[in-house]
Amino acid sequence: MKPLLALACLLALTACSSGPPPPDWKTDAADLIERYQKHALQGENVLAERYFQRAVGATGGAGRVTETARLWLVRCATRRAMLIDDACAEYAELAAIAPSAADHAYYQFLTLRWDAFDVALLPSQHRDLVRAAADKRPETLNRIADPLARLLDASLLVMRQEADAATLALAAETASERGWRQPLLTYLKLQHAQATTRGDVAEISRLTGRIRLVEKSLLPH
Repeated sequence: MKPLLALACLLALTACSSGPPPPDWKTDAADLIERYQKHALQGENVLAERYFQRAVGATGGAGRVTETARLWLVRCATRRAMLIDDACAEYAELAAIAPSAADHAYYQFLTLRWDAFDVALLPSQHRDLVRAAADKRPETLNRIADPLARLLDASLLVMRQEADAATLALAAETASERGWRQPLLTYLKLQHAQATTRGDVAEISRLTGRIRLVEKSLLPH
C-alpha cells in the first residue's frame, strides 16, 4: 500500500530517480509510514503510533521540514479516512516554515475547505469529487480505483454531510475487502444506526453480527 498523498515522489524513493540511491532517511521514512498506515487501519494503534514516531524521527533527524510535514499530512489523511476528526495541526505548524502549494491544497481538501484552493493541485483521484455538484459527489466514489483514496473520499463526504446510504455501504465494503478493521467497524456502526432509525429488524440483526465479529478481532490476544 502506498502512502495516501499520491503527491509526486512523496518521499523521493529510488523509483523517482535514476541517479544515486536515496539516503537512508528517505527509504526508512517511506517504509515506516507504510507500516503506520497498515497498522492504524487494522486498529493496532499502539504499534501504528510507534512506526509513525520512528518515521518522523527519520525525517526530523535529517532536518527535513517539508518531508516531516508531509508525514503529518499522511497521518491526518489516514485518520480522516477512518472518520477521526483530525485538524492536521502538526502539519500546518511545519508547513508555515516550508510551504508547498500542492501540500497546502491537500491539507485544505482534508479539512473540507473545498472552495479555497486550486483543484488542479490535488492528486488526480480526488479532483472529480471536489468538482462535482454536492448531490452528485457520492456517484464519483465508484470511479476511484485506489481503495484508500476511495475510503478517504467517502469519509470526507460523511464529514460534509453529503454521504448517502450507498456511500456508507461502499466504504464498509472497501474496508472489509482490504481487512481494515478500524474504519470497517465505524462504518458498520453508522449503517446500524441508519437501520435502527428505519426499524429494519433484519438489517439490524445482520449488522450486529458483523460488528461483533469485527470487535472480537480487535480484542487483545
